[in-house]
Amino acid sequence: MEDRSRFTYRFTTPLSGLAQRFTFLGLLIVAFALMLIAKADVAVMERLRAQVTDSVSPIIDIMSRPISIVNDAIVQINSLATVHERNENLRQDKERLMHWQSVARMLEAENQALRAQLNYIPGPQASYVSARVIADTGGAFVHSVLLNIGYQPGVDKGHAVVTGEGLIGRVESVGGRATRVLLISDLNSRIPVLIEATRTRAILAGNNSNRPRLIHLVPGATVSPGDRIVTSGHGGVFPVGLPVGLVDAVNEGGISVLPFVPRDRLEYVRILDFGLKGIINDDGLDK
Repeated sequence: MEDRSRFTYRFTTPLSGLAQRFTFLGLLIVAFALMLIAKADVAVMERLRAQVTDSVSPIIDIMSRPISIVNDAIVQINSLATVHERNENLRQDKERLMHWQSVARMLEAENQALRAQLNYIPGPQASYVSARVIADTGGAFVHSVLLNIGYQPGVDKGHAVVTGEGLIGRVESVGGRATRVLLISDLNSRIPVLIEATRTRAILAGNNSNRPRLIHLVPGATVSPGDRIVTSGHGGVFPVGLPVGLVDAVNEGGISVLPFVPRDRLEYVRILDFGLKGIINDDGLDK
């Protein structure tokens, strides 16, 4: 058996070498032949190429289908992973929201119980009228805007004017077809406010810039950049808690406030009527 294996190996080894050489030589001859045909007759070569392409394309299509199926499967798996991740995030968000809903309900119940014990009288509910800003009459000395609404129920001097973000000013004067609003940044604007975190009282004073300032704080009051400023309700002009802005800077020059509503982005506003008359006199100035 061992002698037969050696004989077979000695006989097939030269044959395989000859086959490889003749195969290589045959491929070279075919390549040169194709080059000569391509040089001699371009049309024939184009037809041959088209026929080869037509013959091979179904095979390529069949071979590419598994790859396409695998790619689609990978895309589907990635999509499922993304959906699973989003679902997990939504589930966590739902759990957090349910937790805060429980906390809010407990606080609401506690608040109602405390109000009942204190015989608390809630403030009036506000009605409102929507209007559009038609002109900005501001300049170097005046910060005010005109609204496309005249005198009607719910529009009167001293009413608060807000957007969805916060307070922008108060009604200064009402005409037959237009209403003028004095902005919180105007030099004549003085608004009683609170630093929400510490409940410290102050006055927001306009200075004809985009950064009104806090004045008349109690000595030793702690104010930090980022503190939220809301109306205090003192003076009876504005209700309590209307958002005004955030403390922008605290330095030797004073305490500046960045309003929630930029003056150059005013378009649609609401005039709130809380039924408050306050200390706005007939001349449109604060006493």
